[in-house]
Amino acid sequence: MTDTYDQPEDAYRLEDRPEAARAVERRIAVYWGITTVAALTLAGVYLAGGQPQFEGLLLMVALGSLGLGLVVFARDLLPGSEQTGPRHEMASTEEEREATDEAFERGEMPFVRRSFLLRMLGLAGGALGFAAIFPINSLGPHPGDTLARTSWKKGSRLVTTDGHPVHVGDLSVDGVLTVFPEGATDDADSQTILINVGDAPQKIRPGRDTWSVQGHVAFSKVCPHAGCPVGLYRSTSHQLLCPCHQSTFDVLDECRPVFGPAARSLPQLALAVRDDGFLIAQHDYTEPVGPGYWNRP
Repeated sequence: MTDTYDQPEDAYRLEDRPEAARAVERRIAVYWGITTVAALTLAGVYLAGGQPQFEGLLLMVALGSLGLGLVVFARDLLPGSEQTGPRHEMASTEEEREATDEAFERGEMPFVRRSFLLRMLGLAGGALGFAAIFPINSLGPHPGDTLARTSWKKGSRLVTTDGHPVHVGDLSVDGVLTVFPEGATDDADSQTILINVGDAPQKIRPGRDTWSVQGHVAFSKVCPHAGCPVGLYRSTSHQLLCPCHQSTFDVLDECRPVFGPAARSLPQLALAVRDDGFLIAQHDYTEPVGPGYWNRP
């Protein structure tokens, strides 16, 4: 057996005070009008170049006035009264379910009867939504697969930092040179270290037997550990050394890491030579360059 309690027939706070209800409506309309003006001003400030402190103040005003309007609406125009119910079994009777349906219907009436406030709420919400669109532009373009690609492409000539093309005879045995794809000397991801290992025997992975040219091999200069430039070469041991954390790579074994925190080999750039003797790339790197977390799933 459950306890029952009385449901009020009508619980509108200002039901018998139409003048007071209209005053409340005007007050709510002012709040939501402030929201609309503040939100549109916020959008204008953002489009004009932005000013974080002023934008924050406008957002506070817009949301605060929107909340004030909703609070006043709920307090003065929505039906409601304090109810006390038992804490034990709460199986609803048919009468209670009907009363609940009626209560929901009564809750709809303030919106139905006050279409002006409903329009003001829609205007305020629309202005806020409009203002919220602009900051999305600050997130920047979607990176897509840009971290998996560099500026190297088929036929790109190898050039020095000052833009001079590299000829196959320019680098002596055990010589080292930092190179970039022609036209992209400012692309840090594309920086590559070119080494002439001469006749030193190399361990070559299947399918890469044509990636070197007359002893010239090329590997990404961006360390796969933390992105530092790998630029120190020990010609006696044919090893590249990263000065940041001492990761060491065996050049004759496809720059496999043999010491330090780096966990993967330096990506290799496939080389070719043109008829005029200038070194070019066969294609871009076949794996992402830089720190290993760039290509983790």
